Amino acid sequence: MRLKVSRKAHFNAAHRLYRKDWNDEKNRAVFGKCSNPHYHGHNYDLIVSVTGEIDPETGFVIDLKILKNLVQQEIEEHLDHKNLNIEVPEFKDLNPTVENIAVVIYNRLKPHLLKFDLEVVLYETPRNFVTYRGE
Repeated sequence: MRLKVSRKAHFNAAHRLYRKDWNDEKNRAVFGKCSNPHYHGHNYDLIVSVTGEIDPETGFVIDLKILKNLVQQEIEEHLDHKNLNIEVPEFKDLNPTVENIAVVIYNRLKPHLLKFDLEVVLYETPRNFVTYRGE
């Protein structure tokens, strides 16, 4: 029997969507107001889910304290109240779209959760979100 266990988290971050190799006009045409050179921010909501077997000794798929601490250390401390373009090394040469942020989150968590299937759902706004399962 496999179950999915989830943990919600939240972080605030600023970013600018743009490509360095494009001029401002093309960046504005493609990314609109999200290409503001002075950046803009979001209140991101994150759901991290792991799927696995129930441990017969503990009754857990994963101890949620472990998942809570992992998300806090690897994601919230790394991204919260940061300018993603400037302060987060993963985005030095990677456009911080919600899609790319979700992949970065997955890649930071997966090495700690190898025995589980991992799913990351990242809400950039209440109506815009992505789901990534490492596929």
